[in-house]
Amino acid sequence: MASSDIVTTKLVFLLPPSDGSRPYQSINTDEKAGVRDRNIVPMEQSVKIENVRGKEHLYKLDEAGFQLYNRPTKFTDFRDDEKVMKEYYPESIEIIKELTGASRVVLFDHTRRLRRPGQVSDTPDSRQPVPQAHVDQTKKSSIDRVHRHLPPEDVPELLRHRFQIINLWRPIGNPALEYPLAFCDFRSVDPENDTFPVALVYPDREGETMSVKPSDKHEWKYLRGMTPDEIALIKCFDSVEDGSVSRFTPHTSFEDPTTPKGAPHRESIELRALVFYDD
Repeated sequence: MASSDIVTTKLVFLLPPSDGSRPYQSINTDEKAGVRDRNIVPMEQSVKIENVRGKEHLYKLDEAGFQLYNRPTKFTDFRDDEKVMKEYYPESIEIIKELTGASRVVLFDHTRRLRRPGQVSDTPDSRQPVPQAHVDQTKKSSIDRVHRHLPPEDVPELLRHRFQIINLWRPIGNPALEYPLAFCDFRSVDPENDTFPVALVYPDREGETMSVKPSDKHEWKYLRGMTPDEIALIKCFDSVEDGSVSRFTPHTSFEDPTTPKGAPHRESIELRALVFYDD
C-alpha cells in the first residue's frame, strides 16, 4: 500500500536468542544455500516509511542520525576497486570533512552492492542490498576500528576527542528505485532497549554489529528515487553519549511498493569512515 508520501511494507528485524545466550553470527557461509550459522531470530513486521523528498532539511546527522545531500561526482568507474580507492576515496574524504567539520577522516573500506534476484548467497564479490534493520557498529567495534586502522602512536590522543563512524552511501548508474535504503530517525529509537550487540565470528577474529528489534515508536524515512548525484551520510557510532546528539541510525533496504515495473536493479556503493574531531 502506498500514498504520495508514505508506503507500507514489511521490514525484517532480529530478536536475541530466547535462552539468554550471547547473540552471534558466523561468516562461515554455505555458498549454495546462503545460510549462516547464527542464534538470532528474524521476524517480519509491517511498517510505514515516509518519503522525505522535499523535506530533506528536517533530517540532520546529529539529530536524526542521517543526512541527505546533493553531491554529484564525476567518478564513474565504481567496479574498479583500485580506482575507487585512488580517486573516489580522496573526493569522499573532502565531502565528509566539509559536511561534518571533522579534522581527520580515514576511510577503512567500501562495499558495492547490486540487487541480484534469485541469488541467495552473499559473498564479498557479489554483495546485495541488506533487507534487515541493523547498525553497522557497536561502541566496542568502533573503538576496535580505531586501533585497527590508525597508527598505534595516534590512537590514545584520537580517543580523547570526539570520533564517529559514518557511512557515505550513493546509488550507482541509476536512481535507487528498487530496494531503496530506509533510515530510522534516531529520535524515535530507545538506544538501550531497541538494539543489541551481535558477535560476528570470522575465522581469524571477532567483530560486532548491532541488531534492531521492532518497535511501534520507530519512525522510518527514505528518499524516493535517490539518484547517483545524491548521497546519504549514515551515522553508525558517535562517542558523544550524553544525549546531546544522535548516536546512530538503524537502516535497511526494503521492497518499495511504488517501484515502477522494470526499474533497473539497485546498485550502490557505501564507504565507511572513521571521523575525528579536534574538540
